Amino acid sequence: MSDEAGALPLDVTEAYPALGDGFARRDGEVGLLHETHHLRAADGREYVLQKVSPVFAPEIHDNIELVSRHLIKGGLVSFLLERNRADELYTTSGSGDRWRLMTRLPGVSFHQIQTVAQAESAGQIVGRFHSALEDFTAPLQPMGIPFRETALYRENLNRALGRCADRVRGNEVGAVAHQIDERFEMLGAPYDGRQRVIHGDLKISNILFEAAGQGEGAPDVATALIDFDTLMRAPLWSEWGDAWRSWCNRRGEDELGAHFDLEVFTASLRGFVTGLGSSVASDERASLVDATERISLELATRYATDALEESYFAWDSEHFDSAYAHNIRRARGQLALFEAARECRAERAELIEAILG
Repeated sequence: MSDEAGALPLDVTEAYPALGDGFARRDGEVGLLHETHHLRAADGREYVLQKVSPVFAPEIHDNIELVSRHLIKGGLVSFLLERNRADELYTTSGSGDRWRLMTRLPGVSFHQIQTVAQAESAGQIVGRFHSALEDFTAPLQPMGIPFRETALYRENLNRALGRCADRVRGNEVGAVAHQIDERFEMLGAPYDGRQRVIHGDLKISNILFEAAGQGEGAPDVATALIDFDTLMRAPLWSEWGDAWRSWCNRRGEDELGAHFDLEVFTASLRGFVTGLGSSVASDERASLVDATERISLELATRYATDALEESYFAWDSEHFDSAYAHNIRRARGQLALFEAARECRAERAELIEAILG
């Protein structure tokens, strides 16, 4: 278990009937936002217990409950939130932290796409997710934080620069901000047409994989999506821009360079078409061409802001000497991804039209 993952509060574990006969804690970790623990109950069932970041509104659990059950009704595999003894979807500890218990699904996750087959299967599970939610009409509650609000992110960066008293850091972040502004101008206004229910955070680690048949071979079959904190209604480009930003960059987020993998991109599109089972309108198809560029710039903006504010993203103290150093590297990495995606823009446009058209 990570040294940073603390002890489990007794008032939380005792709040859940599912853990009432005892449990074993298998492992735990502190991620970018949540503290996560894997538990095995006395009856053998496995659960995920999370201390939820306070940046999220409690009402996201209503979204998670509605969407998870709708997906299962539609034939997909999904985790479910466990209700506590008060019949609530989350539990507030005596220290004021918010905790939730979820069923744990089988499968493994990765921080990077391992194979092209994995990319195609991941695209297919995303398509099935969108297809299952075509008839989902319930309102989704705000998540409590600005999300996919690009204009606000850009304003926040400008304000952070205006408040910065460190000349060296201000100049360095200011240069990055100037590059971000130039590239946003290149893209122009985003498509703001049809809104779909989107997952909102399709980094590859939020997809579970299993091996095909009898547990043999590589885990290339996507079985489920996890982490539903960012469920919302938004254009399709917002969903896929974030997915491709994660799936197609063959270098890590902490690297200065980037490489956009067209094979992974193509496979994910083919899988999406198969899973969706319906056509994508021409205006939505056109919006997907710039999707990765838009999300990479948006994330670069957020990283650059947090380089100065050091208030949101967790950082890697083993490899960086400060949150500033890590976040400015991340911001530059996203700018590099913008350029890598831009270089193959024409090929991607042709692929989108050929596969989705």
